[in-house]
Amino acid sequence: MFSFLSIARRERAGLLSSTALFALAAFGAAPANAQQSASPNLLPPVEVDPPRVTPRPKPVVQRATQTPRVRPPQPMPSQAPVATSAPANAQLVVSPTGIVTPAANVANAISVVTEKDIATQQLRSVPDILATIPGLNVVQTGGPGGQSSVFTRGTNSNHTTILIDGIDVGDVTNANGAFDFAHLLTSDIQQFEVLRGPQSGLYGSDAIGGVISVVTRKGDGPARATASIEAGSFQTFNQSAGVSGSQDNVNYAVNVAHLHAGDIPVTPQQLLPAGQKAIGNAYDNVTASTKFGIDLNEAWTLNSVIRYTDATLLFTGDGGFPSVPNAAQSTHTVHQFATRQEAVWSLLDGRIRNYFGVNYVNNRTSDLTAGDPIAAISTGERIKYDWHAVTELAPHNNFIVGLEQQTDRLRTTGLAAENGNKAGFIELQSEFAKRVFVVASLRNDVNDQFGGHGTYRIAPAVILPFTETKLKASYGTGFKAPTLSQLYQDFPAFNFFANPNLKPEQSTGYDAGFEQPLFEERFRFGTTYFHNSITNLINFNDTFTSYANVGLATTEGTESFVAARLTDRLSLRADYTFTRAVDATTGLQLLRRPKEKWSATAVWTPLDALTVSATLLHVSDWLDVSRDGMTSGLVASGYTLVNLRGDYALSDQIKLFGRIDNLFNRHYQNPTGFLAPGLGVFGGIRVASYGAQ
Repeated sequence: MFSFLSIARRERAGLLSSTALFALAAFGAAPANAQQSASPNLLPPVEVDPPRVTPRPKPVVQRATQTPRVRPPQPMPSQAPVATSAPANAQLVVSPTGIVTPAANVANAISVVTEKDIATQQLRSVPDILATIPGLNVVQTGGPGGQSSVFTRGTNSNHTTILIDGIDVGDVTNANGAFDFAHLLTSDIQQFEVLRGPQSGLYGSDAIGGVISVVTRKGDGPARATASIEAGSFQTFNQSAGVSGSQDNVNYAVNVAHLHAGDIPVTPQQLLPAGQKAIGNAYDNVTASTKFGIDLNEAWTLNSVIRYTDATLLFTGDGGFPSVPNAAQSTHTVHQFATRQEAVWSLLDGRIRNYFGVNYVNNRTSDLTAGDPIAAISTGERIKYDWHAVTELAPHNNFIVGLEQQTDRLRTTGLAAENGNKAGFIELQSEFAKRVFVVASLRNDVNDQFGGHGTYRIAPAVILPFTETKLKASYGTGFKAPTLSQLYQDFPAFNFFANPNLKPEQSTGYDAGFEQPLFEERFRFGTTYFHNSITNLINFNDTFTSYANVGLATTEGTESFVAARLTDRLSLRADYTFTRAVDATTGLQLLRRPKEKWSATAVWTPLDALTVSATLLHVSDWLDVSRDGMTSGLVASGYTLVNLRGDYALSDQIKLFGRIDNLFNRHYQNPTGFLAPGLGVFGGIRVASYGAQ
């Protein structure tokens, strides 16, 4: 599965288009992107026991016995300026503009999943989060650990930029550069943002479909220790532990998580030779992360983020011709290391903030195929130096300018290659009379291999008086450079060769929509139409012996939602996505892009200590290829899933939780040739020194 044939299958099903936007002057690795801070202040209120004041001359802090209250987060000198005034409980986001902004004031289609949402829905890995996000289709080869690709608004799996605490973690070792979401756990995530639509004017290449931004937990307030343990179906045994907090001028957060599943049915019985038994996948993932910050003085702050993942998947690969599942398992091992070191220099009482950063990402994969004593090892590195400055021109009006230099390196058997990219960008974020919002960005990338490419994006939003209707739109251009593997990595044993003459993919995209609140925000609905055109698509050539720029793709559709807070204890949300993604030269539907997807989630708190929820997810039929990639034109059956969740707080420090996945044991394959997990029952306990989620 992780042989060349596997790479070919993944690319054949996933290759579509590329990214970038018109920009300003700049200064050539792979695509660079605009830099978010390593530590934006998106902290939600922290629940702690209130201090009790005794009638003594000096107040004495004691453990309170009354109900905990909400303590507002304390602003720190390192906090990025919020772009506009907003209610204290407004949802803040960072990905649409690169700086902290109320979500209600941006034109982008964006979905936000908070730390509380993750705990309530008991989401263990990022593919679980993405499953119900509108505009996305998630393809995972089996259960936990199976390769996971995400198609945003019908674009390719490598057309979405992935940021973790501002670090672009796109995988240089992957043939098309796409990030594998399977190994990204959720235990330390504070906020998860999915920004849809072309974003290359700010984020550069890879952002044709959108941006997914992960912000991990930042320490705030008194020291808080947390731990959890979970067990259940498929020999599941998960644990996590962490500590976070802040004191004086220092904030800190440390987290370790382990996810294990030991018997995941993946191989359909009908694909096995007569008499051969299916062997379930086994997966182990250990992820450790840290986030530290220190305010040296009123002008200087230092931030540090470090993340390391060690994951191993035992799976059933394929062999022979025609290929059949092997009788023995293969091993896929992943080592991922990512870090950002950042200095923040503030001037004029914080009205100008300069961010100086160094990002480093190292991905090392090892694939040991059944019957082969020698493992195939690939190592990819990405190093990026960046500076950007945020200047408050006037209240709620910000100007951002930045420079970046990024280098990608790929090392594998018989190949060592690298590419570089330099970029400069500007962005203007303006608010007029608290009802008109405009974000405009210009960018220029100079790639070592492909020269200069300018990109741009503009996104206005207007909130109408009286009705409070929000009208929003955006338009942007993009480009995506070929990956190092596509340019230089040959597979002579399979008569497949790289193409150093590939051209970058280019795109234009736009969207427009509205949101309507009713009954003092207790009810909200809206819809957005989107359209993307992508030229110079990189795909396989007619003889399946190399890559070629072969044509034009068009993706369009609508994303609609309804959200209602029926009572203080019951809330509902439903999302519907229609996607039309076609090869414009042939009129054929693109692979693995279902036309329809809808979901509905209800969250009910019948008691203060008890929360229960139910999620219904439906995905329609889609066009696919066979497991070995040799048979095309297959129509994969859609599926409908029901998941249940519940947790009960024994106290402020202890919570019991349980979940049921795929309640009706729906059997389906996604993608074709790989079974998705059936009925699963899980339960566990979370503890915290205070405020157990």
